[in-house]
Amino acid sequence: MKFRRQKLEDVQINLTPLIDVVFLLLIFFMVSTTFKQTTELTIDLPTASTDAPSLQSQQPVEVVITQDGQFTINGQTLINERVTTLVQGLTETFGGQLERPLIITADANAPYELVMRVYDAAAQLGITKLAHTAQKEPVQ
Repeated sequence: MKFRRQKLEDVQINLTPLIDVVFLLLIFFMVSTTFKQTTELTIDLPTASTDAPSLQSQQPVEVVITQDGQFTINGQTLINERVTTLVQGLTETFGGQLERPLIITADANAPYELVMRVYDAAAQLGITKLAHTAQKEPVQ
């Protein structure tokens, strides 16, 4: 007796559903991903190459910002770092003489947000004369 050989069918994997799933996953991750835009800049502040004009004749008010984030107005340390406290301290120090200059002395490693708080407090009070202190760059 002669048996017929059965024809072997080619085994194939249908890739269409696999491609559909991959595209769906790709679309899902593209839509649900948030991109954080941060810059990795290293800034070492402050230094300056020229001297600032003297403000001694107008009795300036000096705000010092330390590295750990404390405010000091003319040698008196504030109890917290809130803008309202800073506004109250500046109001008491200026005593209604808002034409006096405000000098901001910030540590080079102090967060810039704290300097912006001083700007915000000065804007709330209407102080228009602002200055920053810096160390003079060494002559090479």
